[in-house]
Amino acid sequence: MVIGSLKTPGEVVTQRLVLFPAHPSLDAYTTASDQIDFRQLFLNSTIVTVVGATIKVLLALTTAYALVFVQFPFKRFIFAVILVALMVPAQVSLIPNYTLIAALGGVNTYWGIILPGLGTAFGTFLLRQQFLSLPKELVEAAEMDGAGHLTRLFRVIVPVSTPTIATVALVTVVNEWNDYLWPLVVTSSARMMTLPVGLTLLRNSEGDVSAYPVLMAGAVVVIVPVLILFAFLQRYIVAGLTQGAVR
Repeated sequence: MVIGSLKTPGEVVTQRLVLFPAHPSLDAYTTASDQIDFRQLFLNSTIVTVVGATIKVLLALTTAYALVFVQFPFKRFIFAVILVALMVPAQVSLIPNYTLIAALGGVNTYWGIILPGLGTAFGTFLLRQQFLSLPKELVEAAEMDGAGHLTRLFRVIVPVSTPTIATVALVTVVNEWNDYLWPLVVTSSARMMTLPVGLTLLRNSEGDVSAYPVLMAGAVVVIVPVLILFAFLQRYIVAGLTQGAVR
């Protein structure tokens, strides 16, 4: 894709294989930036990703903590419901979510994009399994010292669960950044579109040969931040997913 974005249209659509461009050019990136406002789209994606991912991680932390360390009725049933949520495709709730958000005036707003996806069954499940593997003596000692639930969570549980929390955070950030379907449905203004949705503003007619390098250039802009994030923090993903696997 990166190589294709540096090619001319004739080198992308051709009957002979062209592995590398004869004269690499950034014209596709210039054309893409002329057609869509990458700065605004990048800002929208950043706001949605940072706010949405932060709330999701906090909700996953507090929910997982409650499911492990707080005694209340129907705890197992609630966890089973959370597991069922993992099996429900997001497309099933698309129309009900849009009806609700539209009725509340959330179309073409940041909160309208963020709100329906705040529940994170995956993060809750992964953190719960991690918390179950922790020695109960840690929490009991903090409780004996007079620490409340929030103190136990953020000063005892979180420091010893950093790899798993980092894994949940990274997966959540990537999902928020790459989310396409819901932002596409709930936004119609180019000023509120996220980067993946903004790519639809590029000319993508199959009959237009010159559109392919431009589309590839736009896709590179969307993917590069995620690749950089994974390159620097991939060890946390491996550690978090394997932590507690062997007991």
